[in-house]
Amino acid sequence: MATAVGPAGGRLYMTRMFADLLRRLSAPDPEPLPDPDARRALTALLVRLARADGDYAESEIARIDRISMSRYGLSPVEAAALRRDAEQLESEAPDTVRFTRAIKDAVPYEEREAVLEAMWDVVLADGERDHEEDGLLRLVANLLGVADRDSARARQRVEARGGGSGAASGSG
Repeated sequence: MATAVGPAGGRLYMTRMFADLLRRLSAPDPEPLPDPDARRALTALLVRLARADGDYAESEIARIDRISMSRYGLSPVEAAALRRDAEQLESEAPDTVRFTRAIKDAVPYEEREAVLEAMWDVVLADGERDHEEDGLLRLVANLLGVADRDSARARQRVEARGGGSGAASGSG
């Protein structure tokens, strides 16, 4: 006989899952993250960036979902579920400095560089480069150990694809 997990049981499971992920990220010598945890942590960075200006816009939410579908081969429903998990993780994660440094230690450089490109995609999603988002992205790039030139190239690739409908192209 199968037992169903009610809403309270599901919340408890998610709380424990996030607590375990945050504990592993905060370990003195973190192990590489398994793929589902890396996806959650990196998507949580996209959410944190999108929320940086105090306006978590629908265009940014849609862009995060599109990035997840493209990067991870997810369906729209799976991408939305990943984003919802990432939103909760982001709200429970420590300050950006500790959270990002922990990700740096647990995720290979190539993946961090690809996430930076996704972050530029989110920053430019609403057609504006807000100074709070821009500042956070620069901080995160530095904390992730991604070189300035790689960050600039990532932004240029996003702009060349028409990120932000071109409204942000040419900015710093």
